[in-house]
Amino acid sequence: MAEALLSVQGLRKHYGGLAVTNDVSLDVLPGEIHALIGPNGAGKTTLIHQITGTVAPDAGRVVFAGADITRFSLPRRVHAGLARSFQITSIVAGFSVLENVALAAQAKSGSSFRFFRASAGEEALNEAARNALAEVGLADRAGITAGALSHGEKRALEIAIALATQPRLLLLDEPLAGAGPEETEKLIALLRRLKSRYAILLVEHDMQAVFALADRISVLAEGRIIASGSTAEIRASAEVRAAYLGEEEVPC
Repeated sequence: MAEALLSVQGLRKHYGGLAVTNDVSLDVLPGEIHALIGPNGAGKTTLIHQITGTVAPDAGRVVFAGADITRFSLPRRVHAGLARSFQITSIVAGFSVLENVALAAQAKSGSSFRFFRASAGEEALNEAARNALAEVGLADRAGITAGALSHGEKRALEIAIALATQPRLLLLDEPLAGAGPEETEKLIALLRRLKSRYAILLVEHDMQAVFALADRISVLAEGRIIASGSTAEIRASAEVRAAYLGEEEVPC
């Protein structure tokens, strides 16, 4: 097995007497989609916050590309190659689609971005933004305001914003949330394409999408990992069915 790109080791986070994450360990290999699933309140978002650096763990380590990044700030983690999309869209609705992505490219490069004054440096940022938009199928939407996009297009824009930071690992927090059937199909196809270039940690409630996309799945319940393995192993787990999947038909 390849060496893990991301290794989460024994992460703990308590709020008062509540253990939101309780000795959580998992890893993500290069070029794989590792899905994280579990019921509401299981601790998934808190775990993502700990990985991205917006919440400090009480114990445990986050190792990325062989380096201990547990105490890195969020910007340092972005520069190391971690990028995140959010459960709730976080685009700037009044900016153009291109400007939203160029801002992320600017943050990665550290250059000064001025929207209305041309320069070679700013053109380089715009070119990086256009490339990211092309990757997610939004190249022809670059000039419109982001608020005019459909819901599914806004989710794709968030992924383009993440791609503009030149990541090695994408942390995607419910990228299919609120998408209709046609939009979901397009987003699943997009994630399949991205898998060949990026490792992905995917938090998602859409089980059809999870079982269609994931190479491995970890199941979080009451702050701890109760199962981790291939899609076949997760389908067959009685503990996972009892804690989360229930008696619903699991996609094949």
